[in-house]
Amino acid sequence: MRQSLYNVARAKPALALAVRTNGTANGTTVDLHENKDASRSAMLIVYSGTITDGSHAVILQESDNGSAWSTVAAADLQGSAPTITSTDDDAMWEVGYTGSKRYLRPSVTTSGATTGGTFGAVIVRAFPRRTPISHS
Repeated sequence: MRQSLYNVARAKPALALAVRTNGTANGTTVDLHENKDASRSAMLIVYSGTITDGSHAVILQESDNGSAWSTVAAADLQGSAPTITSTDDDAMWEVGYTGSKRYLRPSVTTSGATTGGTFGAVIVRAFPRRTPISHS
């Protein structure tokens, strides 16, 4: 069989595309072991639409149990999570995760926004212990 990214990776919605103003929004939990795939790698992809004002600081959080969350250490990231501003219309950022926790989610804190900005995120889980990865 020809190698295909489809067989070893799956994108999961993690932060719904929405207009965000001041405050903190936690994304949806992504289980790296969903369907017993046991993904060994993950990547956070953040994408923006129109950003009118404010500062939107995105972080990646990890958890062993899906309820107690901590910010991923810089040593477990490839690249850095973005802080989105009005100069970042229609942009995309990729942040690799090399840690060992089972659950991931993005979190964003917005400050200084009157009308805010539109952005969202997905987490791509990849390189499962069992292939092909489940897409159900």
